[in-house]
Amino acid sequence: MCNSLGKIFNVTSFGESHGRCVGIVITGCPAGLPVSEKDIQTELDKRKPGKNIASTRRAEEDKVDILSGIFKGHTTGAPICLVIWNQDVDSTSYEKTRALLRPGHADFTSFVKYGGFNDYRGGGRSSGRITAGFVMAGVIARKLLDTIGIEILAHTVEISGIRATAAGLAAIRKIDDNPLKCADTSATEKMLKALEKVRKEGDSLGGIVEGLALNVPAGLGGPVFDTLEGDLAKALFAIPAVKGVEFGAGFAVSKMKGSENNDPFIIKRGKIITETNNSGGILGGISNGMPMVVRVAIKPTPSISRKQQTVNIETMKEESLEVKGRHDVCIVPRAVPVVSAMIAVTLCDYALAAKLIPEVLK
Repeated sequence: MCNSLGKIFNVTSFGESHGRCVGIVITGCPAGLPVSEKDIQTELDKRKPGKNIASTRRAEEDKVDILSGIFKGHTTGAPICLVIWNQDVDSTSYEKTRALLRPGHADFTSFVKYGGFNDYRGGGRSSGRITAGFVMAGVIARKLLDTIGIEILAHTVEISGIRATAAGLAAIRKIDDNPLKCADTSATEKMLKALEKVRKEGDSLGGIVEGLALNVPAGLGGPVFDTLEGDLAKALFAIPAVKGVEFGAGFAVSKMKGSENNDPFIIKRGKIITETNNSGGILGGISNGMPMVVRVAIKPTPSISRKQQTVNIETMKEESLEVKGRHDVCIVPRAVPVVSAMIAVTLCDYALAAKLIPEVLK
């Protein structure tokens, strides 16, 4: 089981949904970076449960506990350990139905992989709750990227087929004021109505989150296995609900001609850029200096209260299941800060490898 990501800026995830805690250990962070508990908590609050109609009623405080690596408001260069203690845990429904495989979850695959010794409560290690650790690592990574002018953004662009219109950077930077973290208020209203409808039906919805990285210098990444897209995709697929990742024009390139997909090179203010950005800021696995654009497909929450067909792994008989408990109608809004965090973690690792960030910050 691999729980670590990154070569220099390395993050190791630990904890389970209904265990004592979830958290992250970060190694390779330069010393001297100003970091406060408030910096981390502010970002954690963006993915905290119970924030809107789409969210689970599980009322976790999600308060960060800094165990090591930060002293007197600065990183020390030592491993940073950040923990969130699980408090509002109710495993009753999982104990009652532990033998029934929940459709859309990793119950079956985890049972086979670990011989039934896996923690099945709340999905255990496969739960979206582990992404709280990703968000905490993203705070450190983003602050490091800030020192070299790289900005990371993410926003909801689609829920249940309802697509937000293209928004400017100013609107995207204000998405925290929106209940669904969407820059299009008109689309948000339609999304909220769709969420209310499926909530009453006992069902769930999926959607798409778009991530942006601005001011990324050209030259990060390389062929053929350590491509920037490859490492970004790996990081984003670590988010349990992600089922698809595309860069730039993405799958739409399959319908284009070369003359439509190619981004013409031009010179602007003495700098080589491209006139369009169908490549999403990456060519040949290497950043080209244009804004990085990546979109992530988030599946509908698999825990739904509607009756579903399944198998009892103890009796080996087919049964029906209605999932009880506290679950998100749609996790897309809560995935937004997680997507931006994983982009930041990956780019931070690349920036440190390229020595764009010094080992000691002064």
